[in-house]
Amino acid sequence: MKLNQSLKILLAIVLATAMVSAVHAGTLDEIAQRGELRIACQTQGPPFSFVDRNGDRTGSSIEICKMMAKEMGVEAKFLNYDWDGLIPALLSKKADMLAADMTPTLKRAMKIAFTSPFMYTGSVVFTKLDSPYKSIEDCKKAGVTIAVLLGSTGENDAKKAFPNAELKTYKGGGPLLINAVIGGHADIGVNDGSAVTGQLASFPPNSLRILEGQLSKSPLAFAVRYDSPDLQEWINLFFLHISLDGRLDQNLNYWVNSLDWKKDH
Repeated sequence: MKLNQSLKILLAIVLATAMVSAVHAGTLDEIAQRGELRIACQTQGPPFSFVDRNGDRTGSSIEICKMMAKEMGVEAKFLNYDWDGLIPALLSKKADMLAADMTPTLKRAMKIAFTSPFMYTGSVVFTKLDSPYKSIEDCKKAGVTIAVLLGSTGENDAKKAFPNAELKTYKGGGPLLINAVIGGHADIGVNDGSAVTGQLASFPPNSLRILEGQLSKSPLAFAVRYDSPDLQEWINLFFLHISLDGRLDQNLNYWVNSLDWKKDH
């Protein structure tokens, strides 16, 4: 009797372990069977994700995801969203992963699972070339209007650094902030430094300047759902491989650390 009971307990443990393993190993299998990796990305967010003059979607994050899909042996399908639509698209299972210049904050990590960081950046302040705001300290005066992206790290950094300012939030991509400052709708803009540098390449030269210094230093990472730990681990391993073989540095040096991509796209 005791032996039968022990066997039942052991069988229950084995079945439970098998069920957990099946759940935790599901996403990669689904992607392989589907033959498609679905990626939520920004509609317009150069140099990480944008449509170039040839009508092709490209950018640092896009090209990294194309490498991912190739290594998986599947096609990459890009789903375009405004910034505040990225996380909902992932959580609703419209996408398998999220690929953008997103900071893995603790608040966001309550909803989605971030991969290991693929680079580090920080929020910067930019303004018109002839603006009276010459330093970050100047921007702390009362009455300053700041253009930020809704739900972005830049929005949080601006609130902390400039408590007396009026924030104007925009829904979409970083170029909206640049247009707001150039058009006189805001005194300054706050956004990710690498994004601002890349996006300024699409505007008239000497129209804006980035103030010296950063408001923060932050990692950037991709993200998956918490029910996709297999995909999260695979992406981490992928980043390790392309870091060791030089493909990650090649990507970032072309897209993020220079404007070399501008002549080609």
